[in-house]
Amino acid sequence: MSYISITTIGTRHSDAIRGLNFYREEFKYMKIRLDEVASKNTSFEARQGLEHFQNQFDIQEKNIHDLKHKIDEHVQSMGYDAQSHQGRVDQEHKETERELMDEYAQLEKVINEVRHEFNNFLSKWM
Repeated sequence: MSYISITTIGTRHSDAIRGLNFYREEFKYMKIRLDEVASKNTSFEARQGLEHFQNQFDIQEKNIHDLKHKIDEHVQSMGYDAQSHQGRVDQEHKETERELMDEYAQLEKVINEVRHEFNNFLSKWM
């Protein structure tokens, strides 16, 4: 078996968790803005947009939660492996880490698209 240092992987995981926490907090603020729009606009078109964004926020918050859970599980798995191999982990963890970081990048892309779309919605209805 081939082993690698846990340090590099652990750093990327920490960065991703910080990013996910940031996005989760950002959704809290976007929901506040959504409530402001809801209190000022009762048209059918505005209500459709409000429902769309409420659904998107809920979906993306669930995606954030799920990815954080996957990362936490991977960190825990690496910790067990590192204890058994003097701070080094099996090479297979690097592949899992790459998959998780790809998933993080994809989620980031979707969140940024939702954020951009929401900002356009706000400019129309605020």
